[in-house]
Formats: sequence, structure tokens, C-alpha cells
Amino acid sequence: MARVLITGTSTGIGKDAALHLGRAGHEVIATMRQPDRAPELQEAVTTEELPVSILPLDVDDDTSVRKAVATALEGGPIDVLINNAGITVWTALEETPVADLQRVMETNFVGPMRCAQAVLPGMRERGEGLIINVTSIAGRIAILGTGPYGASKAALESASETLAQEVRPYGVRVAILEPRFFETPIINEKREGPGDDTAYPALHRLNALAAATPQAPTSITSERILEIMESDSDQLRWPAGPDAEPYFAWRGSMSDEEWVAYHGVAKDETWYAAIERDFQMDVRPKG
Repeated sequence: MARVLITGTSTGIGKDAALHLGRAGHEVIATMRQPDRAPELQEAVTTEELPVSILPLDVDDDTSVRKAVATALEGGPIDVLINNAGITVWTALEETPVADLQRVMETNFVGPMRCAQAVLPGMRERGEGLIINVTSIAGRIAILGTGPYGASKAALESASETLAQEVRPYGVRVAILEPRFFETPIINEKREGPGDDTAYPALHRLNALAAATPQAPTSITSERILEIMESDSDQLRWPAGPDAEPYFAWRGSMSDEEWVAYHGVAKDETWYAAIERDFQMDVRPKG
């Protein structure tokens, strides 16, 4: 069984993955910024007597990452790193403070690279290892309102593809997990949408689409992670969720110019009608 270090396990995908892999018999080092503020994972681990330990780790902080990885390595090598920690900023790029642009890039892109740098020396020395970077379909598909978040995930996608080439001669694999909409706080609670005073009211369409799109259980992503771990495939990108592949197909059906025109249309009703035509979904705000 593998020793697995996961970031961002207080809620959502990370929490579910820690429990799922622990139940499968893997030794999990579940990390989060403030473990005392998210006791649910520890309660489940204790109740089920799972091989899961919890450590504080802030992906934004060099010292925190080094300390957590060093502590984890005291129990043996880290076979798998799952870079899951992330934040979201869904606003118009013009209206996004530069500090928020830096914050989302620091957590969603620099953070995973910081963690990868901490575990890779040991993996290269042993000639084996796996790094799974959790991105998003927004990392490959740009849609208005997701600019800051999507850019950070696109950066992680690109870096992951490059990293896969760098470490392949050393027996280390890199995989990209690309979730669609899941039942997670980053979608349901932490998503920051545009205010009523925005100069870009079309961004409210994104909230309407997100609210109307069925959300899959996070267990699907956990099963996908286990599939990646148990596979010896060199497959780089692993879409996750029942509608991920259709979403990619939707984007692939249009040229760049058609895509920009589709979502950049001025009249809301024109856009809502197009979504209803293409997906048989009425995402118009109710009430």
C-alpha cells in the first residue's frame, strides 16, 4: 500500500479522498492549514480506525510545507502527492484586485509547485512516485467570470505537462485530475461572484449556470484518484465527473472566435436561449 500526502483535506474533494484512500488501506497524511478548525475528518478517522494522520500544512508558506513534508517522511517515503488545496475567485478581470490575482495564483499554482519540489528529491532517488495535481475544467476552458481562477488552473495544467516530461526519466508519473461541478464548499459556499454594482452584469450568467448544473458527489473524484494510483498508464489528463467530457466536447465544437461570441453576447436572453438549446437546461434566474 502507498503512503499518500494530500493537501486541502478540511472539506470537499480532499477530505473525501483522504477517507476513501484510508478505507482502501493506503496510509494517508491528510494536511490542511488549521486542523483544529475542521474536526470532522479526525472524528471520522477515529471512529473508523483508519490509517490517516493529520498535519498542518499551508501551501502558501515555504516553512510550513518543508516542516510538514519532513514530519511525513519520518514515517517513511511519500509515494503519492495529491495537490488538492485551492481557492476560487470568480470575478471580472478588470474588477479583480491585483492582490486577489496574486492570492489565487499563489495558492492554486505556486502552492502545488512548492509541494512538488519538497517531495520530488525522494521520489527521484527511489526511481518511483506519483504526483496528482487537481485542476479544473476551467484550466482548459475559459468562460467569463472564471478568469482569475481559470488562469491559475491553466498555469497548473501547463506546469504539470512540463513536469511530467522532466520527471519521466526518473520513474515518476504526473497526472492531472480535471473535475467539473462537485458538491464542495469551493462551489457552494466560497465562490465569490460579482456584486450588483459590477460593470459586467453578464457575469451573473455564470452564477445561474453553476446553480442550475447538477453537482456530482465527491466520491467520484476519490474513485478517479484511486484509479490513477492503481493504473500504470502514462495518461496525463483525467477528467472527472459525468459531464466533464461533454463539456470539453462542447468547447471543441467551436472555434475560438465562436466561443468568444457565444459567451460575449450582449443580451442575456440570447445566451440563456443558447444554453437551453444546447443543453436542454433553463438556467434563467428564478424569481
